[in-house]
Amino acid sequence: MPELPEVHTIVSDLNKVLPGLKIQDVWCDLPRLWGVKAGCVKNIIKNPKTLASFKKQIVSKKILSVKRVGKNILISLDKNKTILIHQKMTGHMLYGKWEKTGEGKYPWVATQKGVLKDDLQNRFLHLIFYLSNGKQLSLSDIRKFAKVLICETDKLGELKDIKDIGPDPLEKNFTFKKFKEILKGRKGEVKNVLMKQELISGIGNIYSNDILWEAGVYPFKKLQDLNEKELEKIFKAIKKILKQGVKLRGDSIVDYRDAFGKKGGYQNFHKVYQKEGQKCGKKDGGKIKRIMKNGRSTFFCPVHQK
Repeated sequence: MPELPEVHTIVSDLNKVLPGLKIQDVWCDLPRLWGVKAGCVKNIIKNPKTLASFKKQIVSKKILSVKRVGKNILISLDKNKTILIHQKMTGHMLYGKWEKTGEGKYPWVATQKGVLKDDLQNRFLHLIFYLSNGKQLSLSDIRKFAKVLICETDKLGELKDIKDIGPDPLEKNFTFKKFKEILKGRKGEVKNVLMKQELISGIGNIYSNDILWEAGVYPFKKLQDLNEKELEKIFKAIKKILKQGVKLRGDSIVDYRDAFGKKGGYQNFHKVYQKEGQKCGKKDGGKIKRIMKNGRSTFFCPVHQK
């Protein structure tokens, strides 16, 4: 699932190309939007429920800005409308130009040469916004778990997607003091707590593994057993690892691509994630171990993360 650095990268990319453009039309391939029973087909657009209503609210509107709140992409339009997009597990937003050939399982083909056309991860288009400059903003999502909805801009704070998530760990006001206040009285394994979006927004499995490796803390240690020094190390590691992820434009070990269809670079600099059996980068003599728990892989060094 795209985490904070991946969403941050896409938002930064889109902010360079979208503001000032108008949405001229929308295409979506999911039956429910056309008034047909969805059956087992996943409905990406959650609100409104029909394509006609969705179009009515955003067509001819100008794009003012693109922002990130947690893992949510917010495309702010004039006339008090905002499009919220959560890419979920395998979704990523793409900016470019496509033509519908009407042939095969993947009828949309990018018109320009390069990764948009050649990288197979960019071919699963299910939602397309036609823009006033002749380009398109598309959602590629192999598993169709992504979520899109429209909200009145001045009521964004009332959305569950916004009001129920924790502070952004890269904001300046996310201090060590605030970090301790968030965790005060909480129980559970430290890795799981770091991934709770209602406490801290944006951290998922990849970066939580690397954060705890950097901090030298055992991922399954109980939160209530952490001392002040360990908490401070985790806090500093959160800032360091997430900033590195942003600098390297996200992690493309699986599905993620940036807004132009390119891979990020963080997968080439993993500290511990997906490094089972390899020597620890701290050169402490340890070899990375992997434990499956709650459907997730956890990686750690048994020497410096005791």
